[in-house]
Amino acid sequence: MFDIGFTELVIVAIVGLLVIGPERLPGAIRTGSAWLGRIKRGFSDIKREVEQELHNDGVMQELKKTQQQLSDEASGLAKNVQRAAEDLNPLSEPEDQAGAARKAGPDNTADKAE
Repeated sequence: MFDIGFTELVIVAIVGLLVIGPERLPGAIRTGSAWLGRIKRGFSDIKREVEQELHNDGVMQELKKTQQQLSDEASGLAKNVQRAAEDLNPLSEPEDQAGAARKAGPDNTADKAE
């Protein structure tokens, strides 16, 4: 990870032994190890969260794309239904007029009888 060889490690151990002392050196190593572990965990958590957000971004973009496709499809279907209704509308108008004439017919004869 840090590309430290054996000689560098021995030099760091000797300097630590001279500066900290033999009594406190094991505790200092444990404390340093704990801090290094926390830093590693923190970076791995950050990395995981960033990857998760990037994945969520991709999923959201895919959902928006699918939503747009469905919306386009729905508007196309609505236009087709409207065209079909307009095509059937002239066929139903004579039927409506005939029905209206039938309804008006008995009313007109009733008016004539009075």
